[in-house]
Amino acid sequence: QVQLVESGGGSVQAGGSLRLSCAASGYGTVRICMGWFHQAPGKEREGVAVIDSAGSTSYADSVKGRFTISRDNAENTLYLQMNSLKAEDTGLYYCAARLTLGYCTRTLTVSAYSDWGQGTQVTVTS
Repeated sequence: QVQLVESGGGSVQAGGSLRLSCAASGYGTVRICMGWFHQAPGKEREGVAVIDSAGSTSYADSVKGRFTISRDNAENTLYLQMNSLKAEDTGLYYCAARLTLGYCTRTLTVSAYSDWGQGTQVTVTS
């Protein structure tokens, strides 16, 4: 059974940092592409960060320079280091994955991903 489990969320003051983790399991030897998404209260889910097969990354404009995505391919684990957090970063953070037969491209499109974690809550207080 495919499973994505996020962890690392919490409550932090503005300017603080958090590190999110996402452990993927149940995929066997199938290659997956993974990314992080954010859903603020009352808003639609949107892409935050993605990493491709070569390790290149893409970020939403709102988090560039503050967030860093990384991946441990051997463990199928995805990370998101979040620094200089702002109140607008508050919300649920989801890890998402999609199967690929080859190269992982850097897509931040929600509909491109088929598997989702349950989300981890991040609350930034000012």
